[in-house]
Amino acid sequence: MPPKSPRRAGAARSQRASPDGGSEPPAAPRLEVGEAEFVALCDALKVSEGAREKAWRTYESLSAADGAPAYNKKKKETWGVCIFIVAIDLDEMTFTFTELLKSISISVCTFFQFLKEVDVNMDTVSTKVDSTVSRLKKKYDVLLALYHKFERTCGLIYLEQPSSEISAELSSVLVLKNYWITFLLAKGKVLQVEDDLVISFQLLLCVLDYFIKLSPPAMLKEPYKSAVTAVTVNGSARTPRRGQNRSTRTSKQIDTDTKVIEVLCKEHDCNLDEVKNVYFTSFIPFLNSVGIVAANGLPEVEVISKQYNELYLKNKDIDARLFLDHDETLQPDVIACSQLERTPLKNNPDEELNLILPQTPVRAAMNNIQQLIMILNSATDKPSDTLITYFNNCTVNPKDGVLKRVESLDRIFKKKFAEAVGQGCAEIGSQRYKLGVRLYYRVMESMLKSNFSKLLNDNIFHTSLLACAVEVVMATYGRNASQSDGTSAETDLSFPWILDVFDLKAFDFYKVIESFIRAEPSLTREMIKHLEHCEHRIMESLAWQSGSPLFDLIKQSKEREGQTDQPEPTSTLNLPLQHNHTAADLYLSPVRSPKKKASGPPLSATSTPDAPPGVTPQTQKPQKSTSLSLFYKKVYLLAYLRLRTLFFRLLSEHPDLEPLIWTLFQHTLQNEYELMRDRHLDQIMMCSMYGICKVKNVDLRFKIIVSAYKELPNTNQETFKRVLIREEKYDSIIVFYNLVFMQKLKTNILQYASNRPPTLSPIPHIPRSPYQFSNSPRRVPAGNNIYISPLKSPYKFSDGFQSPTKMTPRSRILVSIGESFGTSEKFQKINQMVCNSDCQLKRSAEVSAAPKPLKRLRFDIEGQDEADGSKHLPQESKFQQKLAEMTSTRTRMQKQKLNDGNDTSASEEK
Repeated sequence: MPPKSPRRAGAARSQRASPDGGSEPPAAPRLEVGEAEFVALCDALKVSEGAREKAWRTYESLSAADGAPAYNKKKKETWGVCIFIVAIDLDEMTFTFTELLKSISISVCTFFQFLKEVDVNMDTVSTKVDSTVSRLKKKYDVLLALYHKFERTCGLIYLEQPSSEISAELSSVLVLKNYWITFLLAKGKVLQVEDDLVISFQLLLCVLDYFIKLSPPAMLKEPYKSAVTAVTVNGSARTPRRGQNRSTRTSKQIDTDTKVIEVLCKEHDCNLDEVKNVYFTSFIPFLNSVGIVAANGLPEVEVISKQYNELYLKNKDIDARLFLDHDETLQPDVIACSQLERTPLKNNPDEELNLILPQTPVRAAMNNIQQLIMILNSATDKPSDTLITYFNNCTVNPKDGVLKRVESLDRIFKKKFAEAVGQGCAEIGSQRYKLGVRLYYRVMESMLKSNFSKLLNDNIFHTSLLACAVEVVMATYGRNASQSDGTSAETDLSFPWILDVFDLKAFDFYKVIESFIRAEPSLTREMIKHLEHCEHRIMESLAWQSGSPLFDLIKQSKEREGQTDQPEPTSTLNLPLQHNHTAADLYLSPVRSPKKKASGPPLSATSTPDAPPGVTPQTQKPQKSTSLSLFYKKVYLLAYLRLRTLFFRLLSEHPDLEPLIWTLFQHTLQNEYELMRDRHLDQIMMCSMYGICKVKNVDLRFKIIVSAYKELPNTNQETFKRVLIREEKYDSIIVFYNLVFMQKLKTNILQYASNRPPTLSPIPHIPRSPYQFSNSPRRVPAGNNIYISPLKSPYKFSDGFQSPTKMTPRSRILVSIGESFGTSEKFQKINQMVCNSDCQLKRSAEVSAAPKPLKRLRFDIEGQDEADGSKHLPQESKFQQKLAEMTSTRTRMQKQKLNDGNDTSASEEK
């Protein structure tokens, strides 16, 4: 029980009875300093009696666990964490998150880190608390990134020491405070999601535009001063907006109104149309709703702050006004800062910095969006003439179906987007959907060049392809503020949100991912990795949900006559994974056995694969499902890679256990696949590891497994805290192991302790990623560590993609050889290394024509290209000449590989 205040403690003792009915002898009240402080902390936070009792029990359990001395040294912080956990679980938040941080004198980042350390047992922090913490983290990340951007931007807008004619009430400090609190209020009123960095930043630009137009030009720097002067001359800056709407404004008013916003968008690489959309559909209604009128001048800080305070107390989270004071509770710690991208150190301190600067979260998000928009600028919202030609050549023209589907899903998407983000943001959702439609038509046309015509009347294929295109757009806009490494982060609109919107099964969506990536060469590395992550999400859990077509396919596979009783034979595990399949192969499989016509719906004429010559339908051997076979191969590979990562963290001293654990893991996926229904791949992995260690008498507790698992990338604590036990009943992974996993596999697990253990499963062949990243460094084919890396994304997109003619001499050549150099000897050494290696590309045996020898790369002194005897322009540097040679070689290598792949595919088809 937690300590009570002296008065309440005395009253409780007087009422307590002894077992024989008499009163207990009163005990001398003794309150330790720490206990008194706990009571004071609870009183300050207005914690209820029941909540403080449970918080104290939680603290006592932590104190009795391993590592208790650490908690004793941080008593107050531990009490705060325990109170927070209990308040969330009991829905009794009598305090805000900031009030808690202030009470225990701790920063946001330190609190989150300490909470992670406290969760030593799986039952200390519930999934409900995890969800709340995740939401707070994302909100903090977005606010931190936006405030830093806000400070830097205001420094570029306002003069540090404006002329003396500016009144004191317009001091920079007051203006900044007014700006920021107005933005916080607008963000809270307009957006239902707290982690949308892009819309939040666009809303911030609207606030900046509003206040800049109300500022005296003498306070402003260029180009904002000129823009405000132009607006003031036309008189629109002082025009009240109450009661106006977009339709009643004249074009002249709109033009003058947007002068400042145009400058802001240009300076920050923002899409002007999108920001205008936010301005007219969200920001203007916000101003009207809170009673802010331009004619009245700057709004009163106290009035705005009071309205924001009501919002903050209602949400009980972070008081973002404290960013203005650089409050210590909101400052990022060293660990958080270390995750940001850094500029590499220069070789020479006196040398001019010529590398691309690290991008802030806002800058990175804007660049990604601009790159996507520029790629899709040439695309259209309707099928191109080429697509129409394909449609017309079909037996059943799919054009009407395609257009109706796009239109229908547009309405659904717009509605769902508004429900998730905010009702005023429906048009923003419509804009993003239109970009997705452009990408959809673009990729469809690219796919049709590889003969996908059989799929043009397949509804699931079209829905999947459109969903994939829209997901690319949503992920581009949905970059989280903490994504400094380019990985995806969970938001309210993150995958698999799009599957719910389009009512699409995850297994069907998975079939289009690989073909989509191969058909769209302009996808960035970051976006390819995102789609690959979506594929992993499907393989690890989403495809195994009840109602998934995967289970029907497995059942059909096991019912086929003359086929082995497994979705994918173990004999194929150590064979390389082939990627010569198409989306048509996946969507139009499996081929039913002709003897089992009643087992499924009839296939259309357009979807029946051609039978081999001379084979009649009656004697045709049943074929297995291509989609199921490929899926299982990918699942096995993903499962083994996950297992290997966790194994080396925990059992590197027992290498003999790895093949045993893998065999049990693979056996479960193959023969006891029902254990995966509504569960996660990693749950089976951890249980397999624990089971083998148990029978082999290796001391490895589940607590240790879970602690190591939490440190793996892309893991979720709900995976081990909330596992399906039976219908609608969930518990921890330990309970799952004891009640479900062990009961199902007990006989199999015990075999590993006998003298005749099961036959070991082959280790899967680990290939390179099938997805080629356009900006990955390529190794020069000379057997040495020399790589060619394409130009990275430009830092700004204002003038479009940077071309060599627009780049400076220093930014045109970026060399990294791993050490400081400045003399020609280093280049001569590289030249010697490359020239001493006679490396030629080897073609496959099917190709009859001998490959041409690759050009040797030489960094010569004379400026002569010895491969072809040609002279370069005198103004080009010698290294530029050789860099051009290297790039030319890389291009020819890629063409040869592409031809090899095409030739191999053609020979296989024959």
